[in-house]
Amino acid sequence: MPVEPGAILEYLRRRADRPLRAGELAAGLGVNAEQLGAFRALLDQLEDAGVLYRVQRERYAAPDRINLAVGRISTTRKGAGFVAPEDGGPDVYVAADALQTAQDGDRVVVRLERGVHADRPEGRVIRVLARGRATIVGSYHERRGARGRPGFVTPQDPRFRWDVAVPAGEAGAAADGDVVVVRITDWGSAYRGPEGSVERVLGRIGDPGVDVASIIHGHELPLEFPPEAEVDAAALLARGVTAEELAARQDFRAQLVFTIDPVDARDHDDALSIRAAADGLWEVGVHIADVSWYVRPGSPLDLEALRRGTSIYLVDRVIPMLPHPLSSDLCSLQPGVDRLTLSLLLTLDGAARVRRQRLVRGVIRSRHRLAYEQAQAALDGTAGIDPETDAALRQLLTLSRALRAQRQERGSLDFDLPEARMVLNAWGEPTDIQRRERLEAHRLIEDFMLLANETIAQLGAAARSAFIYRIHEKPDEARLEQLRAFLATLGYRLGPGSPRDLQRVLVQAEGRPDETLVGKVVLRAMKQARYSEENSGHFGLAARCYTHFTSPIRRYPDLVVHRLCARLVLEQQPAGMGRDTAAEVAHLASERERVAVAAERASVDLMKAEFMSRHVGAEFEGTIASVRAFGFFVLLDAYYVEGLVHVSSLADDYYLFLEDQLALVGENSHRRFRVGDRVRILVEAVDLEERQVDFLLAAPPERRGGGRSRRSGSRG
Repeated sequence: MPVEPGAILEYLRRRADRPLRAGELAAGLGVNAEQLGAFRALLDQLEDAGVLYRVQRERYAAPDRINLAVGRISTTRKGAGFVAPEDGGPDVYVAADALQTAQDGDRVVVRLERGVHADRPEGRVIRVLARGRATIVGSYHERRGARGRPGFVTPQDPRFRWDVAVPAGEAGAAADGDVVVVRITDWGSAYRGPEGSVERVLGRIGDPGVDVASIIHGHELPLEFPPEAEVDAAALLARGVTAEELAARQDFRAQLVFTIDPVDARDHDDALSIRAAADGLWEVGVHIADVSWYVRPGSPLDLEALRRGTSIYLVDRVIPMLPHPLSSDLCSLQPGVDRLTLSLLLTLDGAARVRRQRLVRGVIRSRHRLAYEQAQAALDGTAGIDPETDAALRQLLTLSRALRAQRQERGSLDFDLPEARMVLNAWGEPTDIQRRERLEAHRLIEDFMLLANETIAQLGAAARSAFIYRIHEKPDEARLEQLRAFLATLGYRLGPGSPRDLQRVLVQAEGRPDETLVGKVVLRAMKQARYSEENSGHFGLAARCYTHFTSPIRRYPDLVVHRLCARLVLEQQPAGMGRDTAAEVAHLASERERVAVAAERASVDLMKAEFMSRHVGAEFEGTIASVRAFGFFVLLDAYYVEGLVHVSSLADDYYLFLEDQLALVGENSHRRFRVGDRVRILVEAVDLEERQVDFLLAAPPERRGGGRSRRSGSRG
């Protein structure tokens, strides 16, 4: 029987007292002579993947046993980096001069050189296992103004530390100043930057479509589906829902079932139903599109969905995980048509405690496709849908509030951080940017999706088999201590750092001028949630186990969890997936999620900059949202946009940054700028390439004199 990679790693970690040669490792694991060739090939694969590390004299070791860590590196604008170890533990700080050729997003091996037992481990990159990207988007520049000579590309992403040299003859049709995609052909060294060849010319900065194209290519987002995946999707849509499929499922078509989504949504993953049960109980149905019924493991559709990992929601478009015949048609729970579901039936009492749960394959016919605003109007009584639906919504709201109270009681964190809502015209240009209002209808859906995800995770954990969890680890002690010190400057006292301690701070901040700031700094102290084959709980939700189940149209882990549930729960069969495969899927899904979040954030920043470029010279009222050594950010009243008032523009005095007060204070005038202060600003400039907005105080003090901060630094 072949040896599992996990067994090799476990042997080196737990049973070996030193690094082992391949033969010694094979003997310890019971690998016979016939299997030895395949075993050595497996060791090579694990070494290439960074699972094992080969030291001197051809001996293998688990990285953590020899002070190595493997993980994805995130770099800062200042050039340093942080590596999040894949096997857990605190982030490892890597100074700029210890990065070697590593760039933001690369998967690397770092040697822990000092601070191993300190608050912040530090290390040095000793190997790049996989590049986070193969291409870079930036501005092409010719050298000495002559075509055909060597040139270079300045990356748009400030975290990419080097210009990319373009040898003579490798610039293609690029002209000086063009925005281009350059493919890296040589990553250089610690002392020499990379080289590449221009693969595509996107156009000039400011030309229509170049900005969005820069985001798409800069994050290497896939636009086209492979032909074989498109063919499979079209064939499934043409077949539709068959009579045989309907007959084999529990029929919910006579029940009131509806979806609640954003008004412009096309992919409807989830629907709800509710009906009275015996003894004063309620049966709530959480009906999720049965994508796994159509997307079979190993099929072209499945392989492409795994490669994409998630749908990506840019401001002006969606890049779906599945082709449109599935994502917005056959798998989407549209009203008035039969749709296949995995339905979780939850029997709740009046306090929303789960008395029973049952997972079934179902078929629904949604009666309504409600927008959040429609559902909210029905809940408020300002505009009804129909008596039956209005009553169902009100009862669901009562139960959702009880679910929320349960989570709050155990310490679950609710980060109600504001988001921007873009209003676009017919040409995709932003015409307004407002704070997205979080309605009770949003919370209602969120409450039941959280309950479904947690219930499914409990079923998976009980099966004691391969599964994929959504985990959120406790913050590092060093970050908690930094957070504790920072909150103290604002007048908040943070306890030991349990979810309940953090929740208490967030509640205390509600309604105060620094509410958003407190939410942001608490969130920044958290580790990033990720997918894992190991159940280590969800710190932010204060949940023992959690997964993602409710969005299989747009998230690959949900699709896999559906398959596992079908095998483990419905068919009472083994999972059909090993733990190593689950670990690989979890790792890939976490990486694709990281890329999607970065692209979506860049899309929002771009639209904000583009919108504000039309308001250069205009004056607005606003509130100081945060203060740094290099200036302060102002959130406008009229639009949900922040811009920077740089300290160098405060010409009336030298300004000191008082970190303990979160204030810039004039050295002579003692004038203060603090979080929550009201100011009037003028839009000074907008940098579309950097996606940054600069403000000036509209009524600067009469006295001028080279205002500088004693700690001004850079833009940050």
